[in-house]
Amino acid sequence: MSFAAVDLETGGIALNHHGGAFGRRRLRANPARGQSGFSAAEMENRLSSMIDTTQDAIVASVPQRRERLQGIDHMRGLVMIVMALDHVRDFFDADAMRFFPTDLAHTYPALFLTRFITHYCAPSFALLAGISAFLHGEKIGRANLPRFLATRGLWLIFLDAFLISPIWTLEFGKIELGTLWAIGSGMIALSALAHLPSRIVLAIGALILLSHDLLDGVHAADFGDYGPFWSLLHEPGSLPFGLKGQVLYPILPWIGVIAFGYGLGPLFLAHADRRRRILNWLGGAAAISFFLLRSGNFYGDPHPWSAQGANVMTALSFLNVSKYPPSLLYALVTLGPALLLLPRLEGIFGAPGRVLSVFGRTPLFFYVLHLYAGLGAAAALAAARGFSPSDIAQFAATKAPPETFGVGLIGTYVAWVLLIAALYPLCRWFADIKRRRSDWWLSYL
Repeated sequence: MSFAAVDLETGGIALNHHGGAFGRRRLRANPARGQSGFSAAEMENRLSSMIDTTQDAIVASVPQRRERLQGIDHMRGLVMIVMALDHVRDFFDADAMRFFPTDLAHTYPALFLTRFITHYCAPSFALLAGISAFLHGEKIGRANLPRFLATRGLWLIFLDAFLISPIWTLEFGKIELGTLWAIGSGMIALSALAHLPSRIVLAIGALILLSHDLLDGVHAADFGDYGPFWSLLHEPGSLPFGLKGQVLYPILPWIGVIAFGYGLGPLFLAHADRRRRILNWLGGAAAISFFLLRSGNFYGDPHPWSAQGANVMTALSFLNVSKYPPSLLYALVTLGPALLLLPRLEGIFGAPGRVLSVFGRTPLFFYVLHLYAGLGAAAALAAARGFSPSDIAQFAATKAPPETFGVGLIGTYVAWVLLIAALYPLCRWFADIKRRRSDWWLSYL
């Protein structure tokens, strides 16, 4: 027996039985038992034992090919599907023009909860972006990771400013810095943090999330002409340099979420049982911390909850945490359940698993596609009902669309399902391209 041939593609071990290493071992002769000194049965048992021992050692020492973690793809796919619901609501439900769905003075439980469940999307996606960044560093090498993160971050910011902003502002040249801006900025920050050990990055992310609410009393107006730079960091507001538009997602808390996700990255190289235990512990601790801090309005959100006229509205007040910027309590109530859900999604198989994987492997492609497809479908419906683009702009400006505008909340859910079904074949096609090809530019889409 000479060597073990390691199949790095499958992680399997093939043993060649041609003499050599084991054959060179000197065995004391015993005339009663043949030249080798062992009976045939003893020789077979000893060789079998040595083969098993050596195989175990090789398997332990050779880096195994890491299969794609289905739980991450499934989680990302679920996030994309639920996120589309929020955007379809903006396009098809006229109440989106009349008031914020979390405005307790005007909303109703079904609308509030529709908005609340979509709160899980942005922080979950940012967390997964951090985890995926760490895992991508394992693939391309730690030395190459900072450059990749910086260039991908700049690319996302460019897309948000010039491809996504027109969707929300309904005009070119007006910029609204939203989700892609926040994630892109987080990646640029992570390109610097990635030089540090992952545990340090985890601690930095946790520190940002725990402490940034202490800055709630600092406002852009306190900085005079430099106020817009504070808006980039921690308070929604105007853009610097006199640019037309606004900052919707200040980046500091999102950097914390992405850094925290990166720090969790090594956990996804560990055994699944250990990963599950730790994620369950973290998710449970986050959920409990939310209820403890929120119950007494102790810390973590600038808007305390209060008793309302009805018990259900009081419950909604309790859940009504701040997203712009995301408060600590917002992070706890969203990331806690996300961490609990992540290991459970690893066990999704069959058609549901395939659907989630398709959307999870094409997030940016789906993100851009669903926004333009959703807006186009809503505009076509409005035109069919006799509303012009100028009418729609006026409705948005006055916040007073007529009752015949839109399809209501139930119609919104129908439109959401139809949109997901329509885009699935395109996303499956693109996911197959990414699976078959390894062009560098595909990692940016």
